[in-house]
Amino acid sequence: MNTAAGSLHLTDIVSTAEAQVPLRAEGLSKRYGRQQVLQDLSLQLAPGTVLGLIGRNGAGKSTLLNLLLGLAEPDAGQAFVFGQPSLRMNDAAKQRLGYVPQQPLAFQWMTPRQLMRFLSQLYSGWDQAHAEALLARWDIRPDKVLSKLSPGESQRLAIVRALAPRPALLVLDEPASALDPVARRQLLREIAAQAGEEGGTVLFSTHIVSDLERVASHVAFLHQGRLLLHTDIDAAKEDIIRVHVPAQVADQLPAPLPGELARHLQPGGVSSLVLVDDGHTARQLAEHPGVRQQHLGLEDLFVEIAG
Repeated sequence: MNTAAGSLHLTDIVSTAEAQVPLRAEGLSKRYGRQQVLQDLSLQLAPGTVLGLIGRNGAGKSTLLNLLLGLAEPDAGQAFVFGQPSLRMNDAAKQRLGYVPQQPLAFQWMTPRQLMRFLSQLYSGWDQAHAEALLARWDIRPDKVLSKLSPGESQRLAIVRALAPRPALLVLDEPASALDPVARRQLLREIAAQAGEEGGTVLFSTHIVSDLERVASHVAFLHQGRLLLHTDIDAAKEDIIRVHVPAQVADQLPAPLPGELARHLQPGGVSSLVLVDDGHTARQLAEHPGVRQQHLGLEDLFVEIAG
């Protein structure tokens, strides 16, 4: 056996496998001055995933997306897009990526028609018919100068820009922040189509839990720069519980318990615990008198974790 040839073959297999992963982060940390924005964060998206990244304002969502896409440099750790280091992404990886920033401001002197014509020269997979259909569907006048667009129109145009090349990976930073309820519904349909019909992967940050529940397959909770939870949405609904523990029991509990996500002290000394049920901890707690358990919806879970 030719050892060198065998090693090369193994390397090729590993590289091919890594290239199939749309987004991956390893130990990302970022600080601005004295503020630690992200701390030792790792994350991976499987192909076809629709991941909703949820967190309060200031939780670090935009910073995380910037680091994932190579728009900012981490203090520690690294990120990869289709196996390419985000800070040194090659053209092939960029061609497969669509991105909607929170505040799209580029090319303000152009009209949407001019912008679409310009961008069509940059993307080999640009679908002009799809771009024109999206402009019409999103009610964007193709001859109106971008600087004259309303915030909602600018946001809708940014979404069209990202979708027109039919990207394999779509990343959206608070995409519904400037959209009215009708446009939000349209956006959610586009996200669902991107993942379902196109087979793409989607990552979108939001603080609107109802949007996340409609389209996301997975959810990640970001709080104070840390990724507290990354799981399948159905698993989150089934496996995460809130446990109310009387004071006399709570005083005897170690902190944290296995799978504990949050702990809040309520009036009367009662502790409210949020746990990922491992099949043991919750059952042991239930043996104590006065302990009550309940499953949580995503909005209640968000409030408990971020509160």
